[in-house]
Amino acid sequence: MEYRRFGKTNKYISAITLGGMRFSKVWDQPRTIIPKETQDHCTQVMDLAIKNGINHFETAYGYVKSETVFGHTLNQELNIERSSYYLMTKGNPLTADETRKLVEEQLNTLQTDYLDFYGWHGINTDELLTTSCKSGGPVEELLKMKEEGIIKHVGFSTHGSLETIQKAISTDLFEFVNLHYYYFYQRNEAAIRLAKEKDLGVFIISPNDKGGQLYKAPAKVKNAIPHSTPIQWNARFCLNTDGVHTLSFGMTEPEHFDEMKGIFPSSTHQKSDTLALKQLNNMVNDDPYAAFDAYTLQNDPSDLDIPLLLHWRKLWKCYDMLNFVRYRYKELKTPNHWVPGVFATPEAINQVDYSKVPSDFPLKELLGELHEVFYKDNNVS
Repeated sequence: MEYRRFGKTNKYISAITLGGMRFSKVWDQPRTIIPKETQDHCTQVMDLAIKNGINHFETAYGYVKSETVFGHTLNQELNIERSSYYLMTKGNPLTADETRKLVEEQLNTLQTDYLDFYGWHGINTDELLTTSCKSGGPVEELLKMKEEGIIKHVGFSTHGSLETIQKAISTDLFEFVNLHYYYFYQRNEAAIRLAKEKDLGVFIISPNDKGGQLYKAPAKVKNAIPHSTPIQWNARFCLNTDGVHTLSFGMTEPEHFDEMKGIFPSSTHQKSDTLALKQLNNMVNDDPYAAFDAYTLQNDPSDLDIPLLLHWRKLWKCYDMLNFVRYRYKELKTPNHWVPGVFATPEAINQVDYSKVPSDFPLKELLGELHEVFYKDNNVS
């Protein structure tokens, strides 16, 4: 295991974090009732994590049973000395009063009297940034609790746009950020650079799932990385990005820890990793339209997230990642700030502002094609 200074927090945390959202039945209500299946799963995975050198555990109020089972496992099942690990949880209360009440509940649930890291969960829009960071608001209350020693370090998590993330970092209110960044989604690289300038800790979330469902990567991707699994290669890609400190790994089975060991030292396989990177980069040439990132077409009046849709199209056309793209596209069924945008229906396509589209780029046809393919056999028109 490697340990890295988590930005200005000055805490040295493991380069792999154990997240708490994937334990068996952890998303089932009620949050305080823990089935034996859930408890046994959590105990097994956390025990293996500790034995493999992981000292950073991450959860959230929104992960339903996760805080309850974490608290019981650390303090009752495994009886781990509190000073031997770092604990991160998150929440998204909208007022100062709600913030204090929620944190007090989380402390009780996690069976601890302090939290090493607390993240405002989901600064995904400018509106949420304003709400969370306003004078007398939730982040200000978190910072008061930091002064009281209840919270050691305050940060935020985000599924938002690059621009929103950069604005949040630039408030100088935070000490760490949890964000999405992987080989198959590099849009937030500029946010990582800014975080490094500000000396924020950087935690990469969901690299194996949202990063391309790499546990079932297509043959085209696997063949480009013959010396490692796609999960191992992507982890090294992230960890070798300047400014990145830790990433979650989605570990749910003992064999996942064996795969994790193949990442380290993260500087190994440099020549082979570079060759794989070159091969993967060259695959963009497999489609004549894949190189256009469409960032100039953000915030279109159609409510389509055109850059994201074309990014998913690139993953399909260039990397054979159709199953992953269909999995992600279905999440647009209920538009929300966690997964912005709407389906590329004919109605939405007709509302696009085509005046900003390059004249030689057939956007209308590409959007129509990807909608038909991405939602084939999914009973959504």
